[in-house]
Parts: sequence; C-alpha cells; structure tokens
Amino acid sequence: MLHQINYINVSLLLFLISMLGIFLNQKNILVMLMSLEMMFLTVSFNWISSSIYLDDIVGQIFSLLILTVAAAESSIGLAILVVYYRIRSTISVELMSLTKG
Repeated sequence: MLHQINYINVSLLLFLISMLGIFLNQKNILVMLMSLEMMFLTVSFNWISSSIYLDDIVGQIFSLLILTVAAAESSIGLAILVVYYRIRSTISVELMSLTKG
C-alpha cells in the first residue's frame, strides 16, 4: 500500500510532466489543452489522496468541483478551437493573435 509521501511524489511527477508538455510544445494548442487537463487531474489526485490520508471527505468534494470546472473549461476551449479551425483552416498557436476583439 502506498503511503502519503508516495502519492505526493506521483502527483508532483505528473504535474511536472504536464508543465513540460505546455512549455516544450507551444505550437500545438491541443497538446497544450491536454497538458492543462493533466494538471487539473494531478491536483485532484493530490486532494483525493490527502483526504483519504486525513480521513476527511472535504478534499474529495473539492476534487469533484475541480473536475467539473475543468470539464466545462475544456468543452468551451474545444468549441472555440472548432470555430477557429472552420474560419482559418488551421489551429496554429502563432496565428492566435489574429483573434483579438
């Protein structure tokens, strides 16, 4: 059985991988969105493991709230990308500065 420090280490490793995914791949917006979702999942994983360790349900409820907001954010972001792709026929990050308004 994993102890609390192992959960924190796994969470930190996944968070750092997602940070690298955002900073090293700045050309593909879909990979950036997936890395952002992975960040939300690792934070939720950290809340859940802490709530299990402390025998408190508040962390699990807060994790559900985080996942709900992350799902809404990703669906709105993907809808914006679909509209942008229909207009420009590309989803390049370099051309995203053209969508001011």
